[in-house]
Amino acid sequence: MTPKKHPLVIPKKPQGQVTRGKTASNRLRQVDNFLLMYEASLIGRSGEAMFVDLGYGAEAVTTLESALRFRRVNPSLRVLGVEIEPERVAAAMPFADERTFFRLGGFNLPLLPGETVRAVRAFNVLRQYDEIDVLPAWQQIAHYVQLGGLLIEGTSNPTGAIWAANLLRKVETGWSKEALVFFTNFRAGFDPAEFQAILPKNYIHRMLPGEPIYLFFEAWKAAAAETSPMQAWGPRQWHAAAAEALANRGFAINIHRKWLSKGWLIWENPI
Repeated sequence: MTPKKHPLVIPKKPQGQVTRGKTASNRLRQVDNFLLMYEASLIGRSGEAMFVDLGYGAEAVTTLESALRFRRVNPSLRVLGVEIEPERVAAAMPFADERTFFRLGGFNLPLLPGETVRAVRAFNVLRQYDEIDVLPAWQQIAHYVQLGGLLIEGTSNPTGAIWAANLLRKVETGWSKEALVFFTNFRAGFDPAEFQAILPKNYIHRMLPGEPIYLFFEAWKAAAAETSPMQAWGPRQWHAAAAEALANRGFAINIHRKWLSKGWLIWENPI
């Protein structure tokens, strides 16, 4: 009988496919800032559990920037950058140290025995897959994340000025979909329609009449139109007013100003 493989052995065949790998400095800065605001205790918690940057791209910049940001809260945090392209891993290795690692892998994360994960960021990765691949990828990643851990998975524009992401919480049965999060830095103003082009893969093809995500955007656009006089006070005030109007339409929107004023809109427990 062939002995069963330990589930955390570095995989010989990473699960996934090579993506374009485009990246840029500070592209994911506001994703990191969101995590620190949303649950700083997760990043700051003591222990050996890792933060994983899954699919960091052609350069290691996003992994290294995250390590720098998160270590202001937790100096001992272990950070792992994972790429499916061997050349990208080789290029990143000179930046590795005793707390920063780069490994060849895919959705079957390349952890060593005894290692576990507190949070995974997978940005601009699954958007390049088929929709049918999303749930299996999530399920594979779930094997490596500790209970209570997070997966933030989504898409940004090339500069990170706007993005949209699924926020998933690890529970006993796998993942619980905690929120759908949107971010804008307001430099291009405020327009809910702008987010439709960067929806995560599980939503992008669902923008059809009758689908929950379609109904959400129709309500958000209507809320923005209703509150359009707030444009006179600037896009931040208009964004906040539209979010409150959207909440009044029955959507579970987090209307705390600490989120809205900084450009985030959090739709809690989305369908």
